[in-house]
Amino acid sequence: MKTGRVCASVSGNTASDVMEKIFEAEKAADLIEVRFDHLPDKELTRLLDQLGVNGCKKPLIATYRSSAQGGRAPSDPASRKHFCARLGSGFWAVDQEEDIFERADGRQYHILSYHDFDSGSGDAMEVFERLRSKNPTVVKYAYLAGDITDTIPVWKMLKFAEDVSQPAVIIAMGEAGKITRILGPAYGSQWTYGSVADGTAPGQISVNDLIDLYRVPTLSRDTKVYGVIGDPVSQSLSPRIQNAAFKDAAIDSVFLPLLVKDLRGFIERMVRLPSREVDLNFAGFAVTMPHKLSIMQFLDEIDETARMIGAVNTVRVEGDSLKGYNTDADGFITPLLKMFGSLKEARVAVLGAGGAARACLYALKVEGASLAIFARDSGKGASLAEAFGAESHEMNGAALGAFDIVVNATSIGMTGTAPDDLYVDLAPLHRIKVVYDLVTSAEPTPLVRVARAAGIKTITGVEMLIAQAAMQFEIWTGVDAPTSVMHQAVKAFTSRG
Repeated sequence: MKTGRVCASVSGNTASDVMEKIFEAEKAADLIEVRFDHLPDKELTRLLDQLGVNGCKKPLIATYRSSAQGGRAPSDPASRKHFCARLGSGFWAVDQEEDIFERADGRQYHILSYHDFDSGSGDAMEVFERLRSKNPTVVKYAYLAGDITDTIPVWKMLKFAEDVSQPAVIIAMGEAGKITRILGPAYGSQWTYGSVADGTAPGQISVNDLIDLYRVPTLSRDTKVYGVIGDPVSQSLSPRIQNAAFKDAAIDSVFLPLLVKDLRGFIERMVRLPSREVDLNFAGFAVTMPHKLSIMQFLDEIDETARMIGAVNTVRVEGDSLKGYNTDADGFITPLLKMFGSLKEARVAVLGAGGAARACLYALKVEGASLAIFARDSGKGASLAEAFGAESHEMNGAALGAFDIVVNATSIGMTGTAPDDLYVDLAPLHRIKVVYDLVTSAEPTPLVRVARAAGIKTITGVEMLIAQAAMQFEIWTGVDAPTSVMHQAVKAFTSRG
């Protein structure tokens, strides 16, 4: 059953460009917001004329956002009032700011909007009450979030709006606010905004992803919520893998990117039953850098593998109980054994000394490999080397030619940085048989590109990601993971465009 509405926000430099995007948006969106403030005045007039002739199959919202509120329209009220007066009857709603807001005859909806780009979550409820007092049909309030805990006022405002029967659209902008764009309609937001091409607001998600990837129209408060918690998470392929699996298995669950900087605040204020301030039906998490070690202090149970490794990458939430697991070790070793064969006495260099490196070292030690750690933090590297019986070296300037296998267990390369950022000498690669980069980038990382150019076999982080993600899916659901569907989801995404 469809419960959430998606509004496509369209903009462009010319009337024809905007009309093209409107026609594209009509295919999937429930509503269409036209950002007139992105157009020069001549093109604005042309677009109004074209809309008057061609009309639109979906309800239209006219927006002329001032520069003071993050748009490109003049800040003086007279100019924006003049624009509103030019609008014909073909618009379902007009989005106005406080200084010019007034209800006009002939409009089904009157949207009063306020945008705070300085993270105004501290006085969010006060702002919401002020907007509501002006008697709009819909209150739209958006503010910038830097951490997932900054979204807490969104959920509180949506609950309040529901209690007082005030239709509202509440959004936290930015990467940390993506959760509000996806779950908002399930928790009372009248609709959510998505982009057709480039987003018109920070953190905006495409209409197609809102509908097809996250299945916003069918989410409800009964939907179980999972997500990858880390910093950063914007490049993670996990949402594509897990959401494809949930859809294939017909499980009412959704998997989100969750930008978590304040881990303690997230667990205590948003997850733990006795102390949480909002109820978002969290059921489990994938854990990535930098939280794989620090998450352990907040868990009630830790399985034996995770305890031996000393890092957790998977959390299952059952009521007030949080249990930690590690699927990285098995996920890491499976593709390597398939490519390399027996690892007994194989010389393996592991770059990094964090939670991912721990999982790799654990799995490699079980297989009888000879281990060496190369770390930027020599203290952490030495400590980890002692725990797993490995050699310890500084990463800066390290030579890797004496090894059979090189494993990058750092985040270097996640944003496509140059190979020089690895702090190792990649020239003497004549002995190396396999380079294994754990970074889960849709595109080949710098290290993978260098290795392939040298004729060395490579394993990407995507292969490990799918192997360990299948185990996570089974821990959370008790259902066999549809691994072929998971592979296809990544393949479809990486071959786009």
